[in-house]
Amino acid sequence: MGLNLIAEKASRIRYLLLDVDGVLTDGTVYLNKDGEDGVGFSIYDGMGIVLCRKANLQVGFLSGRDSLAVARRAADLGIEDCYLGILDKIKVYSELLIKYGLKDDEVAYVGDDIIDLPVLRRVGLSVSVPNAMEIVKKEVDYITQKKGGEGAVRELIDILLMAKEITPMNNELT
Repeated sequence: MGLNLIAEKASRIRYLLLDVDGVLTDGTVYLNKDGEDGVGFSIYDGMGIVLCRKANLQVGFLSGRDSLAVARRAADLGIEDCYLGILDKIKVYSELLIKYGLKDDEVAYVGDDIIDLPVLRRVGLSVSVPNAMEIVKKEVDYITQKKGGEGAVRELIDILLMAKEITPMNNELT
């Protein structure tokens, strides 16, 4: 898909919905001796989410895995819509549309595995990462240059903000 069409789709986005493992993280889960999980998050993605929210774009997490580490990261970033342990992602997606009065073309979703396909097929801007499953990459509008957990979300957020002609450098977000 051409960059002009991506920018056109991005300009309509009001809500950014994110899978977590493989998108906000590199997909690795660390377990400590007590069985608690830990993951690494990109600080660039976190700043992007802060900028997104300052630009009045809603952000939510939608993960198939339940994780205290992810819940903590969502709280740190002020993410109210944090859905964990969700295998039927399309159901939560449909509920979010109703909750915020959104249309499909006003939502961007970033996913990387087959569990994400039902949502990716409905949203206005479907995005994946280069480390995603091949079947997913074949169906999305845009594949980020950066890998999951390495600034992929920030890359997309920069595209969304530029499409809305909002930049941190012109003091609109600082």
